[in-house]
Amino acid sequence: MVFELLAAGANAAPQTQFGIKEALFPHGEPNWIGIAVLVILSIMLFGTLFILFTKWYDQSKILKQHDALKASFWRAGSLKEGAAKLEKDSAWRQIVDDGLAAEESHGKMTDAMEAHDWLHGSLARSEASINSTLGKGLAWLATTGATAPFIGLFGTVVGIYRALINIGIAGSASIDKVAGPVGEALIMTAIGLLVAVPAVLAYNYLQGRNKLISEKLSAFSTDVLAYINSKGAVRPAAAAAAKPAAVAAAAKQ
Repeated sequence: MVFELLAAGANAAPQTQFGIKEALFPHGEPNWIGIAVLVILSIMLFGTLFILFTKWYDQSKILKQHDALKASFWRAGSLKEGAAKLEKDSAWRQIVDDGLAAEESHGKMTDAMEAHDWLHGSLARSEASINSTLGKGLAWLATTGATAPFIGLFGTVVGIYRALINIGIAGSASIDKVAGPVGEALIMTAIGLLVAVPAVLAYNYLQGRNKLISEKLSAFSTDVLAYINSKGAVRPAAAAAAKPAAVAAAAKQ
């Protein structure tokens, strides 16, 4: 008996559909503001995904190159020999090349300037250039995370306004007349949040990896500076400790 009553009530209920399609084309007429909001949010979302994957790939490549650098670079007889082992387009190769170029150009300078200061400034500019390249695109993520909810909210406000006008024209304010149009308008806010949250998460994730790379670049730049100033006498301690570790590993085998 209960199931029969529920079935009868379901059959008697009006089959009105509400959703994103009805929000963009209420009563079959295009809601141009809602469509524009959806297009903007879609562009923001695709831009966020593109930046996330491309920047992640670039960062992973640099970190992988750093692991290879630790294993072979400092075992070379000179910086030029070590640079030849690095990929030409790598950030680490750029620092070495800039350091060698600064060392060569300092010998041609007529003004009295300490070699350490000249080399330090040149390597600092090289680091800044690399960090600037890594930071490209993050402004898009920050802007998307900050503005997408409000763009979606704007679409919601316009949708509610249109719904209230239509309700006023119809002269009926019953719950079935109000809930549908207002619910459709709230979809825009939900879409705005769905776009903003991934952008914020991607920004924080990529920013953290950029900070890690920046620290590694700074340490490597300091090692290169010490190597040049000491004419090759000073090398990273990790490179010197690599040989005993390799010997111990060979002894275990």
